[in-house]
Amino acid sequence: MVIFEWLNNQLLKMEWLSDLVILLVERGFGLHVEERVGGSIHFFIYDVIKIFILLSVLIFVISYIQSFFPPERTRKILGRFKGITANILSALLGTVTPFCSCSSIPLFIGFTSAGLPIGVTFSFLISSPLVDLASVILLASIFNWRIAIAYVVVGLVLAVVGGTIISKLKLEKYVESFVYSNKMYEAEQEELTTRERLVYAKEQVLEIIKRVWLYILIGVGIGAAIHNWIPEPVITAILGQDKWYSVLLATVVGIPMYADIFGTLPIAEALVTKGVGVGTALAFMMAVTALSLPSIIMLKKVVKTKLLAIFIGVVTIGILIIGYLFNTFGYLFI
Repeated sequence: MVIFEWLNNQLLKMEWLSDLVILLVERGFGLHVEERVGGSIHFFIYDVIKIFILLSVLIFVISYIQSFFPPERTRKILGRFKGITANILSALLGTVTPFCSCSSIPLFIGFTSAGLPIGVTFSFLISSPLVDLASVILLASIFNWRIAIAYVVVGLVLAVVGGTIISKLKLEKYVESFVYSNKMYEAEQEELTTRERLVYAKEQVLEIIKRVWLYILIGVGIGAAIHNWIPEPVITAILGQDKWYSVLLATVVGIPMYADIFGTLPIAEALVTKGVGVGTALAFMMAVTALSLPSIIMLKKVVKTKLLAIFIGVVTIGILIIGYLFNTFGYLFI
């Protein structure tokens, strides 16, 4: 247990890196980390380096695993199952695809055009940006393993339940007709060599870093500002655990935004340290990643208004329930 805690602190939380950044700030810049400016600089440098290191390593490993599950193979696997089993498998496969909500939509179109039930493809669409393995490790590095594992469980439940509800409502007619006419042609998948998988994993790291680096910098900057410049009473007065509307407000604020989950983690970290409930912070993260405005706009091009409204409603209600449950029973995860 002691060894695990030491490894967790050094490899995930990177306490060694925090100590090095403290030396840089105090000896190099002549500032104190207990003060606002020094604390902000420490928060920014430490979180940015930690997130990029973890993200690079994790995306490399996950992309190597993902190379065994190209879209066509994933579709074939899902096509063998029916009912809730297919929804569960679709949600689980979504966790090994490190995509944001916008980049998951082309796969949604491909799966639907290939004949998979729309409920199954919606389970994938919900889980893919929400519960990828990299975000789980980063959650553990910022909070703890109990919160990270609980987040995975509730995220998968949301994906399965959301997809199942959409299946039961028989909403296929609300998918735009061109999606069904855009048939996928099966092609024989070439087996990649180990070297090709490693090259693919490296390319994925570079591609994803290019896509998310700005959101990470913005997220860490906002987190540093919240952590060091906004007084705790101000934040708790708006988003404190005793406020019944805090989860609702965090969800509503998160939906219009667009950021990767890696950019929202530092903001969630800063909010929790200021007394905001874990459920409120997680609801904000989930809304930003699963219901971002750009992804909704893209989805509107392939589904009709009724299906889009039901999808948004189901996911929003799910996020609210998860947020309030975490706030109510959050003490179990601290």
